[in-house]
Amino acid sequence: MVSAVPGHPLALGHQTRVRLRAAVHVLLDLDGLDGAVDAVRLAVVVLASRTPSETGVVEIRTPELGRWLGLSASYTASVVVPALRRSGVVSVDVASGDFGQDVGLECRVLPLWAAQNVVGHPLALAKKEYATLLRLLEAVMAPGWAHRDGRVTPAGLLGTRTGRGAATDRLALLLLVLEARETGRVRQCGGTVDTKRGRAAATVARLLKCTVSAGERVLERLEDLELVLRVRLRTGSGMRNRSRLMVPAVAAAHGRTVAVDGQEDCAEALKAESSDPDVAAMPGESTGSGTELQVTGELVADGADVAEPDVAASLHADHPHLLAQVVDLSLSGGFSGEGRGGEGRRPERACAGEGQVSDVRGSAAGPGSRVAEGGPLRGEKPKEFPVDERVDQRAAGGGANGWLKAVGGVKTQQQRVALPDDLRLRVALGPVSWLWQRLSRWQQDHVEAAVKAELAHLTGLGVLVEGAPRLLADRLADRLGETGGEALVSKPFGWLIGRGLARRPSCTDPRCDDGIRLDTSTDCQNCGNVIHSRRAQRAQFAAQIDREFPSFADDERRQLLENRMREQAAIEAADFVWRREQARAEKSRRDAGCAAAREQAEHERRAAAAVDAARQTLACEDCGRQQAGGLCEACGYGRRTECLMAEASLIAATWAADLDDHDDVAAVEASVRTALAADVERARREFLELVEPGELDGDPVATASALAFSALQAMEQAVPEFRSSALRRLGQTEEAEDEARRAYRTEQGRRWFQHNPRGADAVAAATRAAEAARERTARHLLGARLEQLRTTVLVPAEKPAAVPWAVRLPELAARPLDCDTAGTLPV
Repeated sequence: MVSAVPGHPLALGHQTRVRLRAAVHVLLDLDGLDGAVDAVRLAVVVLASRTPSETGVVEIRTPELGRWLGLSASYTASVVVPALRRSGVVSVDVASGDFGQDVGLECRVLPLWAAQNVVGHPLALAKKEYATLLRLLEAVMAPGWAHRDGRVTPAGLLGTRTGRGAATDRLALLLLVLEARETGRVRQCGGTVDTKRGRAAATVARLLKCTVSAGERVLERLEDLELVLRVRLRTGSGMRNRSRLMVPAVAAAHGRTVAVDGQEDCAEALKAESSDPDVAAMPGESTGSGTELQVTGELVADGADVAEPDVAASLHADHPHLLAQVVDLSLSGGFSGEGRGGEGRRPERACAGEGQVSDVRGSAAGPGSRVAEGGPLRGEKPKEFPVDERVDQRAAGGGANGWLKAVGGVKTQQQRVALPDDLRLRVALGPVSWLWQRLSRWQQDHVEAAVKAELAHLTGLGVLVEGAPRLLADRLADRLGETGGEALVSKPFGWLIGRGLARRPSCTDPRCDDGIRLDTSTDCQNCGNVIHSRRAQRAQFAAQIDREFPSFADDERRQLLENRMREQAAIEAADFVWRREQARAEKSRRDAGCAAAREQAEHERRAAAAVDAARQTLACEDCGRQQAGGLCEACGYGRRTECLMAEASLIAATWAADLDDHDDVAAVEASVRTALAADVERARREFLELVEPGELDGDPVATASALAFSALQAMEQAVPEFRSSALRRLGQTEEAEDEARRAYRTEQGRRWFQHNPRGADAVAAATRAAEAARERTARHLLGARLEQLRTTVLVPAEKPAAVPWAVRLPELAARPLDCDTAGTLPV
C-alpha cells in the first residue's frame, strides 16, 4: 500500500461522495433532459460545477464549454447550446461574436438555483461542495490551460479525449468515479444480465441509461485508455470466477493499489460491521458508513473478505450478510439487494444449515425458525406485511418513468414518481419531492389526501387560499431541517403523516403551529402570554423560596423551585381536566336543550298543521260552501273589495264633505259607492266579453271567483286615483297655501341667497321648497281627516249577530244545486 495523496480531488470522503453523487444524478434525471444526448447532459453537470453560490450565473465562452465536453466550438454552438435552451433546465443569455455566433454565454441551471433555500434537497449544495465538485470535474475532464505567468494546469484523465463519443466517455468516467469506493472498486448491478456483454457493461449502461451494447463500447474505450479495469477473480481451484470493475485513479488517490489478478478464498463470510446496503451503482445512494461491505480495505488481490461461492446465494448477486439499517437516499436504480431493505439479514434459501444463521444480535435461530426479525423462509407465508416495510423492500426494476416494480412478497405495484398534477399540491410537496418518490402508489394516495385535508384546514383557519400551499411547504421544510434532511428519513410515509404534515400547537389557539400564527405568519401572542405567565410564576416562587429559606444553597434552592413548578403544573393539569369535563357537561346540556327545542318546534309544527287541516274542513262563513277553510275565494275577494270601496269613500269625504255633518259625509259616501259599483259592473262585463261563450258554465265556483277578482282589481285601480285627487284638493286649502308661503320665504331668506333673493337660483329653490311643503301639508291633512272620519264622525256599525245554522239551513236548502252535486244525490 502506498500513502494517500493529501487533498487529491479524487480522494472524496464517504459523505461527500454520496452528496455529490446524489446531486449529479438528480441533474441527469431532470425531465427536460429526457432523450437528450450525452453532450447536453454533461454540459448541465459542467455548468452546475462552475456555478457561483452567490449569483448562480455561470459566465463561459462557447469554445471553452466545448473544450470541457471534448467537442468542437461549432458543434457546441449549433447543437449543445440550442438543446440547453429547449430543455428548460438551463437559461442561456448570449453575446454574439463577429459573425453572429453565440460566443459569450451567461447560463443559470434553474433547478440548482431554485433548490438553494430548500432544506435537505440534493441540489442545495454549499459553497465548499461546489468547489469540491469543480475540482472533481477538473481531475476527470479538465482540458488543461497554459497561464500567462508560465504555469501550466495539466489536463484531466480524459482531458485529451476529443471527438466522437468524448462526452459520453467523460460522463461515464465521472459517474464511475462517484460510484467507486476508496479501493477503486465500483459496485456492479445485480440481477440477470447479458452473459455475452458482462455485468460490468450492464453497470455502465444503467449509469448512462443506454443499451448494454453501447455501455460495453464505452467500457472498452475506457479500458483502452487504462482508466477502468475489469479484474477477473480466481478461485482456489485456479478457475476464473467473477470480475470486478475498478477505477485505478480513485484507488491511487486514496493510497491503494489495484492488482490485475485476484485470488478468491472460499472459507470466510463477509464481515458484519459494514452498514452499506447490498445494492449496485444507484443514483444518490446513501450507504451509511465508511466501511463498505463488498470491498476490502486492502489490496484487491486480498480475498479475505470475499465470500466462498458455496456460502453465497449465487455467483451473480451481491448479497450482504448481517447488515445494519441504512438510509436510502434515492429511488431504486434497479440493482440487486435493494429488495431486502435494511433489515440486516441474508436472503432465505433452502440449503443445509440455513437455520443456524445468526441475527444482528448474535443469537442463532433454530431450525425452521424465521431468521432476522421474523422473515419467512422459502415456502412460508408472512403473517403481516407493514406498509413501510413494503417501501423498504422495493426490488429492482423500477425507474424514474413509473415502471412496474417487483416487491418481495407482494404482487407487482405501480409507483408514481412525479408530484401530483394539482399545482397547489406540487407547491406544498416541493420540499419533500424525494420522499414522495420513495412512496408506493397506495402511500402517495394517502399522503395526497392528507395534504388536501391540511390545506382545507389551513383555509378554514383564515389562511388565504393561494398562500396555504406555500405555508405547508414551509412547514415541511422546517420539519426536514429538524430531522437533518431527507437522507435521514428512513420511513417516509410515517414521517410525512406523523411528523411532516402534523400541526404542533404550542398553546390552545387552533391557529398556532410551533409558536407561529398560521393566518399572519407572525409570533403567536398567546404563546408569548403563556411564556410570560410561566416566567412570572417562576419568579414568584423564587421570591417565596428566598423569603422562606434564605439559607438554602443554590442547588437546594433550584431543586425546591423545580418541585414547586412541577406541583403547580400538576395543579393546572388537574384544573384543565376539570374544566374540560365541565365543558363536556355544559355541551351535553346544550345539546339536550337544543334537542328539546327541536322537539317542541316539531310538536308546534304538527299542531299548526293539524289546526290548518281542521280549518280546511270548515264551510265558508258567507256562502256556506263546504271545505272552504272558513272563507271561500270568491267571498274573500268580495270582502277585500268592500274594504277598498269604504276606503275610497272616506278619502273622497276628506275634501268633498263637511266632516262635522254626518249627513253630508253619508251623501258623499253613497255617491262614491254608486260610482264604484258602476266601475265594478263595467269590469265584470269586460271580463265576460273576453271569455268564450259557454266556457264558464261548467264551473260556477271558478266563475264566481273570477268575477270577484275582476271587481277587486277595479277597486285597486280606483283607490290610488281617489288618493291623488284628495291630495291635490287638500294642497289647495288655506293651510297648505300658508305653509307653502312660509317655506318659500324661508328658503329665499337663506344666507347664500341674501345677496340676490330674487335671482333665478333663489326663486327656483324657493319654489321647490314651497311645493314640498304643500305636499307634506296635504298628506298630513289627509291622514288627520281620515283618522277623524274613522274615530269620531262615523260610528262603526255593529256587527250583526251570528245566525244559528238551524235558521240558515232551510234557506240554504232552498238554493238550487250545481251540476256536480246534483248527480250525487238520490232521486
